[in-house]
Amino acid sequence: MSKVVKFLDKLEDRVRATLSRRPIIYAFIGGTSIVLFWRGVWMVADSLTFLTGPVSIFISVAILLMTGLFVSFFIGDTILISGLKREKRVDEKVVSELKSELEILTNLQNRFGHIEKDLKKLKREIKNLPRNHGE
Repeated sequence: MSKVVKFLDKLEDRVRATLSRRPIIYAFIGGTSIVLFWRGVWMVADSLTFLTGPVSIFISVAILLMTGLFVSFFIGDTILISGLKREKRVDEKVVSELKSELEILTNLQNRFGHIEKDLKKLKREIKNLPRNHGE
């Protein structure tokens, strides 16, 4: 079972890597798969005949899992991360908490900007150093 999971995980990674270079095709495949999933759910609810709903669900789930869109679409990474951190939902946070978080993010953005400038300056200085060809 572990070999199957590893194989499917690697397949998903390859498919996502390939499709992420073609976002329009990726969106078309993902969108079509999501519609097929809901079509399948609807048809299963209506009727469990062999080649209708279950096949739609199977095909759409397989494609959504291969493209990495299944969990992302139905749950979303922000919800998963906030749940793991046991954070409040945005609508539950008070304004002061949101302002505090915004200040922290702004401060970090400024620091990264300064670091980026320092790195560019160091690169220019290194580029301008005299080269020692005798080594």
